[in-house]
Amino acid sequence: MVTKQPRKQRKKLYNLKQHERRAKFSAGLSKTLKTEHKKNSFPLIKGDKVKVFSGRFSGKEGHVTLINSSKLKIGVEGITIKKPNGKEEPVLIDPSNVIITELKLTDEKRKKALLRK
Repeated sequence: MVTKQPRKQRKKLYNLKQHERRAKFSAGLSKTLKTEHKKNSFPLIKGDKVKVFSGRFSGKEGHVTLINSSKLKIGVEGITIKKPNGKEEPVLIDPSNVIITELKLTDEKRKKALLRK
């Protein structure tokens, strides 16, 4: 049975293996991409264009510039926060809060994965 305890859920996330961690970087596809590729979600990579649909930055669009595998978060171009020392730092967003609007299809493996059912 899967546990409901938050401490065990967090521990499971922190101790994920690399291949399991990769699956957590999936985001939903836009309506046009869903009909085109017949998939609901797909793993994110740098260069994908996404739209934030939930949270403080909802409605903003940009390319994925950062993938933080230790925190399971992504950074989106144009979504930054100004720190007290004057530096701008990317805001880390959960992949479940974005929708992929444009896929980066330069990798052959990724193209094949889209064709698989």
